[in-house]
Amino acid sequence: MAALRTLLATRSRIRLCRLSHPASAGFGSGSAAHGGSGEVDVKRLDGGDAGVVEMAMCREKARNALGHVFVRQMRQLVSELHRDSAVRVVVFRSLLPGVFCAGADLKERARMSNSEAEHFVLGLRSLMNEIAALPMPTIAAVDGFALGGGLELALACDLRTAAHTAQMGLIETTRGLLPGAGGSQRLPRAVGFAVAKELIFTGRRVGGEEALQLGLVNRAVEQNQAGDAAYREALCLAREILPQAPIAVRMAKEAMNRGMEVDIASGMAIEGMCYARVIPTRDRQEGMAAFIEKRKPRYTGE
Repeated sequence: MAALRTLLATRSRIRLCRLSHPASAGFGSGSAAHGGSGEVDVKRLDGGDAGVVEMAMCREKARNALGHVFVRQMRQLVSELHRDSAVRVVVFRSLLPGVFCAGADLKERARMSNSEAEHFVLGLRSLMNEIAALPMPTIAAVDGFALGGGLELALACDLRTAAHTAQMGLIETTRGLLPGAGGSQRLPRAVGFAVAKELIFTGRRVGGEEALQLGLVNRAVEQNQAGDAAYREALCLAREILPQAPIAVRMAKEAMNRGMEVDIASGMAIEGMCYARVIPTRDRQEGMAAFIEKRKPRYTGE
């Protein structure tokens, strides 16, 4: 019954969200890294979506496989976002139909020595940690296959949306490996240890609806003709975050991320430190004033 209620609530949100999707939300206009020719590009949305940044994967010939160039470009862009206080939400998406990220580039990996492969995976794990450590909320829009390292990338994000037709799985054991970019740690935290062990031991893939029931994704939607339903739902979710006080949202993320790794008493102390950092902000004063004056707050991130 709980899963059914979640699905019904999700579908209700979808109907409301799809009433408005401005053309400016699509990829193509605005500033893009590498002049639009890279394997990973970034775009800042404008208008009512100002504050949302899209990290768009576009390695067409290899289905967004995690190769050297792809990883290097994404690492550079993620590093730049760490320092950008104007960014309120980051959406990770694919520009390729039917695929989010196919995981490791096995052709590149086959040419590596054992030490080179180990070093590369170490760097890949570091990239996923950098994504997880971004101070603003991140959303993975899974409109297709997210396998192996592709699912590890989605798991490094705070929130995930998926099309019903998406296929997700940590399939490394079917290749003689185990998840090496954080999957063995993040999947149990997302779905619980017993379910995670089953999925990793068997290498089984799950679709969007099952992923929602397992708690692997936050929202699952029927795929549309354009093949970007999960991306549109991710935008809908981003728009629900945008009106909130950005410093408070960042501090809430820090409190939860740091607190879940320690005992409850230490977590309370972390919460207290994060709370103390929002007390002197102008946004807190604006929130109180807006409540008293019965109007919508106008947060500036200060």
